Amino acid sequence: MTTHIETLASAARLAARVLAGASRADKDRALNAIADHLLAHESEILAANNEDVLRSQAEGITESLIDRLRLNPKRIAEIANGARQIAALPDPVGRVIRERTLENGLHLKQVAVPFGVVGMVYEARPNVTVDAAVILIKAGSAALLRGSSTAAKSNEVLVNVMRSAITSVGLPADIVQLVSSHDRSTVRELLNARGLVDLVIPRGSAALIRTVVDESSVPTIETGAGVCHVYIDKDADFKKAIPIIINSKCHRPSVCNAAETLLVHQEVAAEFLPMALKALKDQGVRLHGDTQAIQIAKSCGVEMILATEEDWSTEYGILEMNVGVVADRQSANDHINKYGTQHTESIVTESQSTAAAFIANADAAAIMVNASTRFTDGEQMGFGAEIGISNQKLHARGPMGLEEMTTTTWIVTGSGQIRE
Repeated sequence: MTTHIETLASAARLAARVLAGASRADKDRALNAIADHLLAHESEILAANNEDVLRSQAEGITESLIDRLRLNPKRIAEIANGARQIAALPDPVGRVIRERTLENGLHLKQVAVPFGVVGMVYEARPNVTVDAAVILIKAGSAALLRGSSTAAKSNEVLVNVMRSAITSVGLPADIVQLVSSHDRSTVRELLNARGLVDLVIPRGSAALIRTVVDESSVPTIETGAGVCHVYIDKDADFKKAIPIIINSKCHRPSVCNAAETLLVHQEVAAEFLPMALKALKDQGVRLHGDTQAIQIAKSCGVEMILATEEDWSTEYGILEMNVGVVADRQSANDHINKYGTQHTESIVTESQSTAAAFIANADAAAIMVNASTRFTDGEQMGFGAEIGISNQKLHARGPMGLEEMTTTTWIVTGSGQIRE
């Protein structure tokens, strides 16, 4: 008996072959049509999303997850704009990675090619439904999208809108398909559809990512949790530091590039922390700290609780933050390497040598110097929409855009050579 995933994946493979032969103009027309259709169906999308939000609130879903789930006209416009940005980028398929001619006359060329069929497993973020689809279309691959039941209505409407847009420009609708989220077994089926699915990418909580990585027989690209830090060095410019901290923590605390820990050099802690703590408190941030930070907090009338060992490695996803005082730059790096998740780390300093040392000792997918952690983002870095942020060490690390969504083929051209 053919399973749900086998049916979808088989259709996706056929559609992917058509897409692989499509021109850049064909793919760009599809992405621009998707953007147009999203805006034209805004009311329908918002109505479906409102159903998801109301149901999730009734079920007691946390506000940070509700924030990820909720769509509004501004967010729909941003999603549509992301599709247009991807359309405007160069086609990654066919680009030459390496090329040379050997002594025996063989000409070698390594070129970028599509993966084929890519499965996405993700949680309550309907924007991922569109972001993943448009990136994969431009990269020449078909998308099997397995969102969570939390966003079931939103995802259903979004995928239907995209499929309509795709067929309007003459490409097969099955390059984008929604995997049912009503049955948990579909995740396991997708993870073990080796031979039908070429790659699976998880995006969501640490628990989801671990499940996918541990249980999948299909190759995976691992996106990761974000326990991100901002380190204020003794040579920091305080006027830069305060806005960077507030933006890193408070701009959108539910996302993976929000900062969870503030570290301050002990030589400037007594002067700097009262300003920083008050600014964070004004934003409604609940603070955890080490003993030195707590002493300073008491002196300036800011409430802070003692941070536990678990707190330092927690991705809060809400207005909650750890604060620690460190002896020096090396101590900051040591703390980050112990508790961080190799996602994004930021240093605020006017010393180029200190910044260079911090970079050399920070094992992370992205390192910010005098900038907010929130810039680890495909759109902010000029990639258009992103398919996720990888903190592993394979070919894709950091925001994953078009180039990371291709693999390669070697083309070897000869004139009759045989191996002796």
